[in-house]
This record gives sequence, C-alpha cells and structure tokens, in this order.
Amino acid sequence: MVSAWANTNHLLLGQVKVDDKSNEITAIPKLREVLELTGCIVTIDAMGCQTEIAEKIIKKGADYILAVKGNQGLLEEGIR
Repeated sequence: MVSAWANTNHLLLGQVKVDDKSNEITAIPKLREVLELTGCIVTIDAMGCQTEIAEKIIKKGADYILAVKGNQGLLEEGIR
C-alpha cells in the first residue's frame, strides 16, 4: 500500500494498493496523479528515488525530498 499523508494536519489523503508481484514504483505514479500537489513538498523513501517520479512531481508544481541509498550508487556518491 502506498499512502499520501498530510503531516501538518495528520490526515491521510489517499492510498493505492500495490499490484501483486509489483512494488511501490508502479503505485507511486497512480497516487501522484490523483493528488493536487501544487506548492507541496513530497517525501518518498529510497524505493521512489527515480528520475521519472521526480520529474512528474516537479511538473505538478511541487518540490520533493527523496531518500538516497546504495541502490543509487552514482547519485549517492555525488551527494557525498
């Protein structure tokens, strides 16, 4: 399950079930499309640290904070 949470208001904004034999990468875009993100800051764990996900967040008028781990070797190295 991928959820959108409004931290300030302690409010669940939406959820999308991850398809069987899949992961969050396929569910994040579905949830993102139904949310109004203009002016928001979107946070996603390392699983969602994908170029396409970041680009579409920006196109919806939002900013993002994405976790980076060893699975993004060159990106992690560049940040360090």
